[in-house]
Amino acid sequence: MLKRKLQIFISSTFTDLVPDRQAAVGAVLKAGHIPAGMELFTAGDRSQMVTIRQWIDESDVYMLILGGRYGSVEKTSGLSYTELEYDYAVQQGKPIFAVVIKESALEARVREGGTAFIEREHPKELELFREKVLSNISSFFEDPKDIKLCVHESLADFAASRDLKGWVSADEVTDTRTLVEEIKRLSDENRSLKEALARLEKKTAAQGAVDAKAAEFEQLAKILRAIEITVPAKASGKEDFKITLVDLFHSNKETFVNGVTNAAQVSDAESWLYHSICPKLQVHGLMVNEKVAGVRYRRSSVSSRGQEFLAFMERTLLLAKEPEQVARSHDTPQSESESASASPHSSGPQGVPSASIASKPKGRQTTPSKSKGTTTRKAGGVSEAL
Repeated sequence: MLKRKLQIFISSTFTDLVPDRQAAVGAVLKAGHIPAGMELFTAGDRSQMVTIRQWIDESDVYMLILGGRYGSVEKTSGLSYTELEYDYAVQQGKPIFAVVIKESALEARVREGGTAFIEREHPKELELFREKVLSNISSFFEDPKDIKLCVHESLADFAASRDLKGWVSADEVTDTRTLVEEIKRLSDENRSLKEALARLEKKTAAQGAVDAKAAEFEQLAKILRAIEITVPAKASGKEDFKITLVDLFHSNKETFVNGVTNAAQVSDAESWLYHSICPKLQVHGLMVNEKVAGVRYRRSSVSSRGQEFLAFMERTLLLAKEPEQVARSHDTPQSESESASASPHSSGPQGVPSASIASKPKGRQTTPSKSKGTTTRKAGGVSEAL
């Protein structure tokens, strides 16, 4: 534990209490503390009062020795400097202890030393000051021995129970530079970790958003896959056939992205897509219907959500094909005829795609087109891998 030295400001009149002040100073020093008082300055000047207040501020404890004199009076306030010091210490909340001379002891000093020990100019002010001091914790003294005893008892109490700063020898103060450097290092490390954590949380949140969007689109694809659409002969250019809504949307993505209209001159396929398919896709936020400026018809095209959904499907197909391509690269290469027999629209994940409906002019005739192992029929805007 550090050896703390308290600074004690000793206040009193001077000429009538010289032995008493010396006893107080000696007792403070013997107790291992630091005395301070009027020996360091001259009272009676306003500038000196500023100095006195500074010393009181820097001291830990205020001690008053009150004898039979009131002391020099400050003209502005009409109070003695001793009383002004006391009032200031009280205002600042300083720990205070006072020793007041007994009446019998004062009378004895007057008999021995004459009127130099009693107040003749301001007796009323002294009496009021004395009453003020005695209203707080204080002790009486008869001689310097009583003052020494009071200092010893009071300082022991202050040093043990008061939360006072005091003075500490530099030799006893631990060099904290290493500790400060370590604290700074830890603070910097903590800041770096917090920044890294913030970046990780941001990245995790972004990945979470991507995962949430993927889960949302997977659910949407499942819903659209459960909706079966019958493509009529007037739209397919041949017999009716069935296809899921998700396959139809993906197989005709270019047509939907470019937009289909309800203009009078469009093909039966585009008209059917506009009136029968676009509203179903619009329900799920994949299409938007808007008025075309300058014309009387409207257009349905893929919405921003629809574009994101199509991109999700493309990524899903690509990721599903990669393992197949890796496996195929380890197999014996196919002949040209075998490669040609593979369907260009072979079913990927979720059976996408299987048929496409393109916007063709009305009345387009069926033109069979054969390749080895594959038959593709184009009829009235319908292209279906058979």
